[in-house]
Amino acid sequence: IWQDNRAVYGARKVWHSLQREGRQVARRTVERLMRKMGLKGVIRGRKVITTRPDTARPCPDDRVNRQFRAEAPNQLWVSDFTYVQTWNGMVYVAFVIDVFARRIVGWKVSTSMTTQFVLDALEQAIWQRKPAGNKALIHHSDRESAQYLSIRYTERLAL
Repeated sequence: IWQDNRAVYGARKVWHSLQREGRQVARRTVERLMRKMGLKGVIRGRKVITTRPDTARPCPDDRVNRQFRAEAPNQLWVSDFTYVQTWNGMVYVAFVIDVFARRIVGWKVSTSMTTQFVLDALEQAIWQRKPAGNKALIHHSDRESAQYLSIRYTERLAL
């Protein structure tokens, strides 16, 4: 097992290294032996929480019942956001996907998780696809995320 400046390779890297050296050993064996020896791989960064439920607000109904299918463009859009670790820190990426086309139709990158951030991704999707007057368009998003349950976001969807 390699130990360098108190940093220890994780089981996966040790296993790959042993494979390159021609030593046939199961990855689970490496994991078991490292655990027995009290060795752990270095864990970098911190866990980022993107969904912060707003328990004071009621969750809207799931109108698609987890069935993400559409017969035509602009029938069903799904939205979410995630994070990406960069050299300059954490950035968040919000996106709106047209389920029929399976394409991102709106997106936004930000250093903070604000309502405006997800609203900008929605605005770009509306500008690009121009679904005005399409009362059949269903917008599905993270039901527990405060950004998607905000008054400003809900008002924009109602237009």
